[in-house]
Amino acid sequence: MTSIVIVGTQWGDEGKGKIVDVLSDKADVIVRFQGGHNAGHTLVIDGQTIKLSLLPSGIVRENKLTIIGNGVVLDPQALSSEIEYLSKIGIKVTPKNLKIAENTTIILPLHKDLDLAREKRAGKAKIGTTGRGIGPAYEDKVGRRSIKLNDLNNLENIKDKIARILDHHNILREAYELDMLSLEDVYQYLLEIKKDIVPFIANTWRILRDMKQNKKKVLFEGAQGLLLDVDFGTYPYVTSSNTMPGQASIGSGVGPKYLDQIIGITKAYTTRVGSGPFPTELFDEAGKRLGDIGNEFGTVTGRERRCGWFDAVLVRQTAQISGIDMIALTKLDVLDTFEKINICVGYELDGKEIDYLPLSESLQDKIIPIYEEHDGWLTDTSSANELGDLPSNARSYIKRIEEIISTPIRIISTSPKREDIIFLERIF
Repeated sequence: MTSIVIVGTQWGDEGKGKIVDVLSDKADVIVRFQGGHNAGHTLVIDGQTIKLSLLPSGIVRENKLTIIGNGVVLDPQALSSEIEYLSKIGIKVTPKNLKIAENTTIILPLHKDLDLAREKRAGKAKIGTTGRGIGPAYEDKVGRRSIKLNDLNNLENIKDKIARILDHHNILREAYELDMLSLEDVYQYLLEIKKDIVPFIANTWRILRDMKQNKKKVLFEGAQGLLLDVDFGTYPYVTSSNTMPGQASIGSGVGPKYLDQIIGITKAYTTRVGSGPFPTELFDEAGKRLGDIGNEFGTVTGRERRCGWFDAVLVRQTAQISGIDMIALTKLDVLDTFEKINICVGYELDGKEIDYLPLSESLQDKIIPIYEEHDGWLTDTSSANELGDLPSNARSYIKRIEEIISTPIRIISTSPKREDIIFLERIF
């Protein structure tokens, strides 16, 4: 295997950052292929916690090339802030270890303005967006009016593009009672960011082509989770991009045959941030304990995550739709103190049992989970490095999940630390 795609199988926050970090040790290139700085990846390295939103997790390792692909929407200010943050803790980001696709869409301040105005207007019906302009930037991309990174090398001829995007946004700004923007406002912003961004711009699809030809190991890093996919997630409570592994091809400029293996990251229980359906959500003491022990607060927003039991129906569904080859199960240690643990094995809908989540929002709201109860293990698992180190009830729990989701679990993470991980199969 030379090319591996990492995706989250739930609503994000599955622990992708750690798994990417661990696997990037053997990779030559790490690629972000969708989303923006609405992602949140947390790494714990030698006791130091590092939080990333935009840069690929592999950036923390020396002598690795990282790429931000064309499927990402990029906020230049967020990029500069993240580079500065890493510099302060001794991690240098330069054009030698970071390349950004020349056809990547730029998030402008006007995108953030629109994002926040919409959420404010929506009131109780709000989606729960991070307010970082991700959705409006993708809208402009598919509307054929976005400004790309390669436009920064041609600013003297870009004013027609700016006029086109303002024709659209000023109408919206008037409707949301925001100040009108002039062509010069946007032009000056682009002029200001140019010097910091241009050195990183590259023809990245050619770089990845050469990597494949030279049999280099490439790791594709997804953001958010499959249940937030704009087509197959819990729409409309989703992100604005496709989070499926197939997007790794589109969002980086490689063909689908470039991708050898897909690894789905799955938390040993379930969480989500923001609004939307959540069949196994807990509102009792068990839910609070999951949140407290698991430190379930959004990396990007700081919002408290909603917590619930493991939903095997959802993970099986996302695994089947996305073609996942194996599962990396994370945060098993969070369950160490639970005497009883439930797994959702099916749903009841209008008095009938079903084995999938309907894509209709109205039906999702009527879902009742069907649980299977398991004995907990009441043993600390955080130092386990071999499957045999885990208590028998923990192994039984893992095996049962594996059976229900019909996908092998080949990686088990038992803490945020790099070293607390069990590999049941060689990767790369």
